[in-house]
Amino acid sequence: MNVPAALAEWQRAREALGAAGSCRRDGYYADAVLRAYYAVLHAAKAVLESNGVGAPGTHDGVSNRFGLHIAMTGLIERNFASEIGRLYALRNQADYVVDTVFSETGAQDVIERAEAFLNCVHELLTVTIPVEQLR
Repeated sequence: MNVPAALAEWQRAREALGAAGSCRRDGYYADAVLRAYYAVLHAAKAVLESNGVGAPGTHDGVSNRFGLHIAMTGLIERNFASEIGRLYALRNQADYVVDTVFSETGAQDVIERAEAFLNCVHELLTVTIPVEQLR
């Protein structure tokens, strides 16, 4: 278990989620989608680190390892492992498909999905890390 790495990833996840909300409020919907995805990515990495698995350096690696070591073992509902992939696809659209238009409602939906993911991850993290360290 790498608690310092888990805490650093968790902090990044929370910051990215906050940035997603700011981007949505300011009308930067594609950027809101990007930041929401990164919140999920960093949260997944936090769980991997807190469970002694270690976080790989690629997006696909994080998603695969999260599915294998966290979702498939029953630590979290399997749909959350799939959520990483779904948000990654939206992130790619937001970043690379320049004619994709995201609405405020669409951005808000992605942010809510990211919030749900972070809430579940927070519960998992409190199993190995004292809650006061996760603030």
